[in-house]
Amino acid sequence: FVTFLIPCFVISTDVAFSCQNAEDFVGASSPGDIIIGGLFAVHSEMLHPEEDPIKPVIQNCAGFEIQVFLQTLAMIHAIETINNSTLLSGVTLGYEIYDTCAEVTKAMASALRFLSKFNSSEDAVEFKCNYSDYIPRVKAVTGASYSEVSMAVSRLLALQLIPQVSPASSAEILSDKIRFPSFFRTIPSDFHQTRAMTRLICESGWNWIGVIATDDDNGRFALESFGVQAMANNVCIAFKEMLPAYLSDSTFHTKVDHAIEKIVKETRVNVIVVFMRQFHVLKLFKKAIERNVNKIWIASDNWSAAVKISTIPNIRQLGTVVGFGFKSGDISTFQEFLRNLHEKPTENNKFLHEYIMLLSVCAHLEYHDFQTCIANQSQDDLLENDGSKPQIWRDDFLNANIEPGFIHSTILAVYAIAHAIRGQCKDRDCKDPSAFTPWELLEELKKVVLIDDNKEVKFDSNGDMSTSYDVLLWKEIDGHMEITTMAEYDADKGGFIFEDEEKKKDFLALKKVQSTCSQHCRPGQVKKVTESPHTCCYECVYCPENHYSNQTDMDYCYRCNNKTYWAPINSTTCYRKTIYFLAWTDWFAVFLLLLSAFGVVLVLSICVIFTKNLDTPVVKASGGLTVCYVILFSHFLIFLSTVFFIDVPTEFKCKTRQALFGISFTLCISCILIKSLKILLAFSFDPKLQNFLKCMYKPIPTVVTCTGIQVIICTFWLIFRTPFVNQNFSIPRAIILECNEGSIVAFGIMLGYIAALAFICFIFAFKGRKLPENYNEAKFITFGMLIYFIAWIVFIPVYATTFGKYLPAVEIIVVLISNYGILCCTFLPKCYIIIYKQETNTKSAFLKMVYTYSSKSAGSVAVSQVSLDSKSSSFRATVTDSCKTENDSVNGNCHFQVPGQPLTKDKVLPKNAARTVVRKRVSSI
Repeated sequence: FVTFLIPCFVISTDVAFSCQNAEDFVGASSPGDIIIGGLFAVHSEMLHPEEDPIKPVIQNCAGFEIQVFLQTLAMIHAIETINNSTLLSGVTLGYEIYDTCAEVTKAMASALRFLSKFNSSEDAVEFKCNYSDYIPRVKAVTGASYSEVSMAVSRLLALQLIPQVSPASSAEILSDKIRFPSFFRTIPSDFHQTRAMTRLICESGWNWIGVIATDDDNGRFALESFGVQAMANNVCIAFKEMLPAYLSDSTFHTKVDHAIEKIVKETRVNVIVVFMRQFHVLKLFKKAIERNVNKIWIASDNWSAAVKISTIPNIRQLGTVVGFGFKSGDISTFQEFLRNLHEKPTENNKFLHEYIMLLSVCAHLEYHDFQTCIANQSQDDLLENDGSKPQIWRDDFLNANIEPGFIHSTILAVYAIAHAIRGQCKDRDCKDPSAFTPWELLEELKKVVLIDDNKEVKFDSNGDMSTSYDVLLWKEIDGHMEITTMAEYDADKGGFIFEDEEKKKDFLALKKVQSTCSQHCRPGQVKKVTESPHTCCYECVYCPENHYSNQTDMDYCYRCNNKTYWAPINSTTCYRKTIYFLAWTDWFAVFLLLLSAFGVVLVLSICVIFTKNLDTPVVKASGGLTVCYVILFSHFLIFLSTVFFIDVPTEFKCKTRQALFGISFTLCISCILIKSLKILLAFSFDPKLQNFLKCMYKPIPTVVTCTGIQVIICTFWLIFRTPFVNQNFSIPRAIILECNEGSIVAFGIMLGYIAALAFICFIFAFKGRKLPENYNEAKFITFGMLIYFIAWIVFIPVYATTFGKYLPAVEIIVVLISNYGILCCTFLPKCYIIIYKQETNTKSAFLKMVYTYSSKSAGSVAVSQVSLDSKSSSFRATVTDSCKTENDSVNGNCHFQVPGQPLTKDKVLPKNAARTVVRKRVSSI
């Protein structure tokens, strides 16, 4: 192996604080069976002499840090308490505490001494490939104060896996067990601190903040961690200012001035997050007070409980300071230790000796000036005044500067190491320093469980102890700035816990301060990003129709869940769309129903009238009671079908209404078609047409066939493309419940088939339109068919262009018009004759009217053909009627000539016989 010697470079031969040998390098020490090392930044900076060339000499330090000095005392107090207890059963702990002066270089020198071989007179560090059996000077190390120092030291201590437990280094990167396998800490990682800060910022409604950090590893890592948390929570960093890590940097004051200018310039930034060491914050705040800066300052754990900062003159002018400090515990025994500190010897504690000297130099000053005096004294200055001032002791000063979180975490670190040593010493003689090695202690440390404030605490897999934070608020009480605990932050649950309502009011008071790039967007609005690179700078625009936002500062509007909801512009919620349909209570529906009801009453009335006048010529001429009943029944069904167009559409209604209407209307038209055929057959004299009509005139088969075809059409329609209930969303704020016909083609075929039958019926009726006036049923059938055609021709474009709940009403109207038209044209003239012209509704009057009609028609007819089948006692005669008037005759007779044959005496019928022929012809019909 190779041996390295650790030299102690001498800067002076006659000063107490200069390093003449390795022992002079130790700040405080005490012997023991097992030695624990300590690294604390008791001084804030290391002096750098202006000499050229620069020599490798460890310099003295300046800027005595009372708070860190108290941490060294907390370590000493914890070790003494353990030695006086039964925790280690007779095994005593010793310590060696070194001052890092907040410098990595000096800390590394101390770490090298920790690595030196135990009991080596030359403090030699042996180089080996395997340190499993190597016994170094210390078994474990407590410290360091700053993360940047801990990173460097931990890499060196990891060579021998010497456990390092820090009470203050919180950088998130130190949780990486690959790079820092022997590092532990009794505080949470910065991950939890930055998350807590972001939570505070979000709950206070801030999103536009500034960040100031030191330009070292700790500051950069903290800034990086905070940046990630801020981005995840939509918090924007308006500016980032990095200050030099060392006060001796020539650019320090210039950059402080620049940072203050930035804060003053950014008027919308009212919240500043500060990741810096205490002496940096002290310089920054003094400059900020000069510029009358008033903001909310969010303090990191480094300085959130710093009394020397909270006692700066006019500190209240800075605004509000709220920060996060490590959870404190019971430190009453430590406070008792401080009260008896003046009785302690100073030979082995140079820090205590220096503090007593500082008291002598600065005791005549007021509290803050006294503190400033202590911070500004260098070790060289004290050496010049050593022994020239009387020793003065001030108990109040130390107690006033206690930062409970750091004291508690330091004591916890020592106890964690002690419990790990206890685990190693169960079956070993630990008075022998070689009883166990540091790496064995490291494994035991991972399993340590401590009881703190009646709770079990232990190191997690990252070496972090999951303790919580105190949320600290600097509050002016009785003219003095006091550091109070406002809440507790639970790192596991990520929330704040308030002890009482008064403290919660303090927290809520923070929300009164605005720190946003843009005004908050109210519910109903959404953020519209502008050209700014920051997402927190935006414009507020209204949510469009059918979108809503129900929180402030939403990035996007929610769309209403489905088509059954809607939202107006600038809406905070969605509203259920109103469901519309043609309800029973709708005035128009009531009107249509009344028309249908009236139609039913009319049908029943006609039925009663026809039944009472069963044997009259008018009823017989209408085809008889059976045909009339069938037609009236079909009209009744058509009126009934309109009921299915009203109220909430259902599957049954949608399927029933069109099929019922179509089949009923087809039945009605089929019966009327038969009547038209019969009339045309009775009064046609054309032999060819008569033969055709006679073949066609088969009432029952015709009606059944015509109606059956419509039944088949409707059946196929209902099977293959059945109508269904449809929700129509064409109206923005409403849902129209309607029946979708399933197939427009099928619907068209059904209506087209009815129209075809109606057209045939119209042609036949039109040919028989010139019948006797009181018997002219064909003329009225023609009118009825015309009404039907007009109604449905108008219906097609209206139905195609109409939407909404009144769409079914359009079809009801056309059904009623066509049904009323045919009903009235078919039956009302007959009812009129039956009721008001009873004298014409007799057999004799009817025969006279027909005879008169036949006599008038005979003079202008060249050829007429009368056809009566045997069942109706009809007969056929083909005649040429030359009687111009009733009195004209050839030899007192009317001449009836068979076509194609000459007029002879045997072809001439007497005048009275001709009249008999007409009478029989008509009456048989």
